[in-house]
Amino acid sequence: MLSPPATAAPLSIAQWFNTEASITLDSLRGRVVLIHAFQMLCPGCVAQGLPQAMKVHQLFPASEVVVLGLHTVFEHHDAMTPTTLKAFLHEYRITFPVGVDRPAADSPIPTTMQAYGLRGTPSLIVIDRQGVVRLNHFGHIEDLALGALLGTLVSEAAPEQVTTTGNADRTQTPDDTLQADCDDQGCTIGR
Repeated sequence: MLSPPATAAPLSIAQWFNTEASITLDSLRGRVVLIHAFQMLCPGCVAQGLPQAMKVHQLFPASEVVVLGLHTVFEHHDAMTPTTLKAFLHEYRITFPVGVDRPAADSPIPTTMQAYGLRGTPSLIVIDRQGVVRLNHFGHIEDLALGALLGTLVSEAAPEQVTTTGNADRTQTPDDTLQADCDDQGCTIGR
């Protein structure tokens, strides 16, 4: 038996980059949303995930597909600070909005990462025009497969636009308590 489609969980963001205002998924209703979850020290994110997200950002009109980055740090918290991320985004010329996943009070796994059940980085979440998660994928996905999915979702009818605003504030990151297993394909959460 298939489980019903899941409505996208709200983003829990401590700080935004490359945007002047906080972004909520409700404010993007009516457009397809691609969320690329990454860590700046993840080889698979830098080699495959971020370049793919930039291609989508450049090739699809923002009126149809919105690309968001989710910097979701579950290891090396002291090295991957917002200040370091700002420099990273500049050096790698990442121009789409990037949110820093809010640290969880009781876990080294950040809040949004937990809400979506992400297994590591890079991860890709695709949300349709109605706010339903249509893809939650760990690791690299081929460009052609992703393009086909996005094309299908863009061709679906758009619902009425709903606009709300969110609130972002800064918090401290938790101490490192997890190890990650990283290779060219990505970083997996270790326990």
